[in-house]
Amino acid sequence: MLGLLLSLNVFFVSFADKPVQNASPSLSPRAIEQRGKWDIAIDELDYPVNPAYLDSLRKYGATIHHTSRWMNGATCSMTDELAEQVAAWPFVADVEMTRDDSAPIYVAKRRVQYTDNANDMQIAATYTQRQLALYNLLPLHALGFHGQGILMSVCDGGFTNANTLGCFRQEQELGHFDFTDDIDDFYGYTGDHGTNCLSSISGIAEGYLGAATEADYYLMRSEEAETESPKEMDNLVAALEKADSLGTNVFSVSLGYAFFDHTEWSLDYSMLDGKTTRVSRAATIAARKGMLVCVAAGNEGNKDWHWISAPADADSILTVGAVNVDSIIGSFSSYGPSADNRIKPEVCAVGVKAALLGVDGNLRYANGTSFATPLLAGMAATLWSALPNESAMQIRERIIRSADRYNNPDRNQYGYGIPNAYAAYLGQTTAITETPITNRSIKYIQGNNLYIYSNGQTYNILGFRLR
Repeated sequence: MLGLLLSLNVFFVSFADKPVQNASPSLSPRAIEQRGKWDIAIDELDYPVNPAYLDSLRKYGATIHHTSRWMNGATCSMTDELAEQVAAWPFVADVEMTRDDSAPIYVAKRRVQYTDNANDMQIAATYTQRQLALYNLLPLHALGFHGQGILMSVCDGGFTNANTLGCFRQEQELGHFDFTDDIDDFYGYTGDHGTNCLSSISGIAEGYLGAATEADYYLMRSEEAETESPKEMDNLVAALEKADSLGTNVFSVSLGYAFFDHTEWSLDYSMLDGKTTRVSRAATIAARKGMLVCVAAGNEGNKDWHWISAPADADSILTVGAVNVDSIIGSFSSYGPSADNRIKPEVCAVGVKAALLGVDGNLRYANGTSFATPLLAGMAATLWSALPNESAMQIRERIIRSADRYNNPDRNQYGYGIPNAYAAYLGQTTAITETPITNRSIKYIQGNNLYIYSNGQTYNILGFRLR
């Protein structure tokens, strides 16, 4: 059992205005530099909420968990009686309960299915190669691009052992942030989901290589272990804002929300329009402020509720569905389109029997759009490292245009399909060309193995085609 200290009766307090006198934007020098590089204006959303409003909440007994400069509000715990009083204050626009202690725990919390351990390392290594080769990432690796110079943020529910595992280059983790109320150590038994996702990006082991092993990253927790409540969406808003303030380039999150402990809190399909929930609006803001946001589509495709969830419905992001290494969609991969009829998911990556590293550092397989998402995010980071002067929107556009269904997208599960990293690098649209991307052969070493990339296919040294 986790040792939790849950702050119950939690509310989101929305403020009526945001005076910015004598305030500085909540941005690091890196973030400010990047805003200038891509001509993105610093505006009111970049300034913090009014500290006087926060002082008033504290004065009357509220405990503030975190604030949101984009939503101009604060997540805080307080009594119902104080919440009623706060709602009447002249500088408060709204008070919304986001968690209490009377609801049962939502049973289908994680919705991830682990399959089997990868005991045969030779087969596993081949499968891992095919996993990256599916979206043609290996040529970029062969050219020396592995995400260097790109800053990523990985947001999830638990990163057990991520600070000690030898499969990660520990110096690449620049810090971590916990937006939950759990009192466990960040790297203690908070769950392995985040560690697994991180391995798809940064993991290095015998026969295994993540998609962007030279990208620096921050780790963030927003998912609380024993409840499912709208507060977790606001935790994720806080994580997106922190990532923006740090100058993050690629944000990967394998979380999604539709159902909560209280049924009246749950979403319906009409709310998945990218504009209704705070977390979806925040993901869109993050994208428009220069971050490439990658979100799991969800694992509800074969259930009664088969739609995507929030924030996968956000605009200007990359929502990611799950396929196997043979390009077949996973039955569980959630359906689009969004409620306002935008294509969702935009793209797909391997999330059916995805190869990853566990908290013991060993190779294993798992199913879920959770694992397709960091693979896609890692691909984006590697592509961006090859094109460092392009903006997030340009990288996103290259990825979408390179996908195999770009000319005839599927509005249910595939979206634009499976991207082609090397085609994206070259600026090609693979859906409209039948010629190979390149007819030159590239030899490269990964681990103790020599591989040959030629005519869009990867071969081992014996000449057997891997993908």
